[in-house]
Amino acid sequence: MTAFCDTSVLVAACIRKHPHYERAHPLLESIASGKEVGYISVHSLAETFSALSSAPITPRILPSEARDIIATNIKRHFQLVAVTPEMYERAMEICVNRGLGGGKVYDALLLECARQSQADRIYTFNLHDFRRLAPDLVNRLSEP
Repeated sequence: MTAFCDTSVLVAACIRKHPHYERAHPLLESIASGKEVGYISVHSLAETFSALSSAPITPRILPSEARDIIATNIKRHFQLVAVTPEMYERAMEICVNRGLGGGKVYDALLLECARQSQADRIYTFNLHDFRRLAPDLVNRLSEP
């Protein structure tokens, strides 16, 4: 089985105090152990770094710790899907067609990467927006 994980899943799996940790971490472990093949967008590396290094938890995660968490828990276990200029264009066009602005374009971009990966399952904690942006993928979308 192949699984594409969006940034919300990666962040939740890496922060023990996160409300979705208990649901996300087993998926990360399954991918790390080779039971599933995991895919992420290369863009999620930056988004995860940003979220980890700015998470409102005590003690704070330092930027160097965020980098190390990503290297140890994510990067070494996932196949990275590169983002192309065409994917950015399609993501913006999807948002325009659905009348969605702001940060929804990043979700649309991750969905373009999920399409590229051809993963069996696409995991997110943002099902509402993902369903609006990609109704064609609704059968592959789920929360961990």
